[in-house]
Amino acid sequence: MPKAPGPLDRIEVLQGTLDLVILQTLRWGSLHGYGIAQMIRSSSREALQVETGSLYPALHRLERKGWVSASWRVSENRQRVREYELTARGREQLTVERSKWEMFSQAMARIMTPPQEAGQ
Repeated sequence: MPKAPGPLDRIEVLQGTLDLVILQTLRWGSLHGYGIAQMIRSSSREALQVETGSLYPALHRLERKGWVSASWRVSENRQRVREYELTARGREQLTVERSKWEMFSQAMARIMTPPQEAGQ
């Protein structure tokens, strides 16, 4: 019998929500890829973990769309890192993505709520 998920079990990011998660994370300021992954992990209280195999293709896709920009810099550890920043178009898209998420989460909440009995 499979065990019920505990509070510390990680959740895979749903298909299509990674863009929203990245855009929302970059809303607070520019970060390099590892910093984005760490911010997602910590702000979700360890529930969400984005693997590099998903993160970097998503960042490149968002950059091609003009929603994020990237530039090289030298980190505190004297390593060359690519830092990502939300663009004005990215801020607009974040508003769109958040609206879609709200509609989706409200629909899911309605599905998860037991239907009302007739006459109640």
